[in-house]
Amino acid sequence: MRRILPIALIAILVASASVFARDKQFQVVGVAFYNLENLFDTINNNGQYDLEFSPKGKNKWDGNKYRNKLNRMGFAISKLKTKITPNGPAVIGVSEIENRSVLEDLVKDPQIKDMNYQIVHHDSPDLRGVDVGLLYNPRMFRVLNVTHHRLVIPDNPKFLTRDQTCVSGLLMGEPVSIIVNHWPSRLGGEQRSRPLRQAAAALSKSIADSVLAVNPNQKVIIMGDLNDDPFNSSCAEIIGAKKHQDEVEKGGWFNPWWEVLDNGIGSLAYRGQWNLFDQIIINDNLIGDDRTTWKYFKCKVHNDVPEMKTQEGDRKGYPLRTFSSGIYTNGYSDHFPTQIFLVRKIK
Repeated sequence: MRRILPIALIAILVASASVFARDKQFQVVGVAFYNLENLFDTINNNGQYDLEFSPKGKNKWDGNKYRNKLNRMGFAISKLKTKITPNGPAVIGVSEIENRSVLEDLVKDPQIKDMNYQIVHHDSPDLRGVDVGLLYNPRMFRVLNVTHHRLVIPDNPKFLTRDQTCVSGLLMGEPVSIIVNHWPSRLGGEQRSRPLRQAAAALSKSIADSVLAVNPNQKVIIMGDLNDDPFNSSCAEIIGAKKHQDEVEKGGWFNPWWEVLDNGIGSLAYRGQWNLFDQIIINDNLIGDDRTTWKYFKCKVHNDVPEMKTQEGDRKGYPLRTFSSGIYTNGYSDHFPTQIFLVRKIK
């Protein structure tokens, strides 16, 4: 079993949270994920599906709507700043992006331009034309290596989905690897589509195992829109991510979002039920009571910004989408962003 923080230390950290950013004894960094829900440009370059996000498509996706979407995404990312991380997250994993160009437009948005986010992106074979990517602040994270990994389903070789991207680098000097995901959807039903997500989880675990084979002390983060909840077999069994820190053994994984969902908090909702698909799972090297190195502190679903929530009707409190039942609502995303916070003591 892994050691967890003594109760007294937890109390000190919680009490000190509001002053961490000013306290020279501690450093805090944020690691976030956000599904940007169809961040497409206006050019139809991906056949029939992409037609939907073009001026002649059913969404009448023109320059004005595209600029509105960028503005909304910039606003949402700006709200990931906190009192203990006033410069915003060090890294942000993103999904449902069409190409590198839309990310280049996004990081230029005036609301986040001063955060100077750089981009890691790779074109995936996904039929919908969406990819994953990573935004990172070069003042806090230095990229050393990037690899991309294709999910292959032996029984269905024609199946195409988002590649998984592994970004290894230095998080303010400490080696960290981040695996960014957007696992296959629940199209056709959760049970029927379950094997696809189990295969995606196995791929993530294999990537992590390869990283840890080189350096067993590497800090590893698996993040993304997993299209599963923490208790589903993909997360709880194949990755083996535990609900509680004291359950995590050497070489194991911790999923802080399990208890969050148990408390009725999710990152997206469907037919009156909250799910927490947008997870950031960490390996055992990121938990424990050694505060001289980055360790997990807390997590947050960013569901507290009124502008990003539906304000009325049977979807009140849900994330405010760009389109709702085919009607343009000029919203944000059908997911709330999620973020974990890591802390270390300055030597």
